Amino acid sequence: MKIAVIVARVLLGLLFLVSGLNGILHFLPTPPMPPSDATTFANLLMASKYMTFVSVLMVIGSLLLLVGKYVPLGLTLLGPIIVNILLFHFTLMHGGAAAGLVAAVLEIFLIVAYRRSFRGIFDADPPPATTI
Repeated sequence: MKIAVIVARVLLGLLFLVSGLNGILHFLPTPPMPPSDATTFANLLMASKYMTFVSVLMVIGSLLLLVGKYVPLGLTLLGPIIVNILLFHFTLMHGGAAAGLVAAVLEIFLIVAYRRSFRGIFDADPPPATTI
């Protein structure tokens, strides 16, 4: 199980490291998208530099996974990004969600593997902190 966690961490980390660095440095060619609502939305996100911010979060989260320290924080940063990738491909793009699905499976596997770190999130009535 320990080896599977390391492999999942490295795969997810590399996937988001390459994607995040590409979003910042633009070293991989991007094929043109056909005119559609998805293209308009993507162009707006790129023009507003929102995707640069998301790319920085992807790099930070992926480095946390690759280093192996603060893995739950890295998973927390990457989780909403994966949800948005899937929503974009399922609602606007209608296809091409394979990488997003792989990332989602790896993310869920790692959340289960690190479930003790996420235990407090699911407390219905957590005790208040005693010190501030």
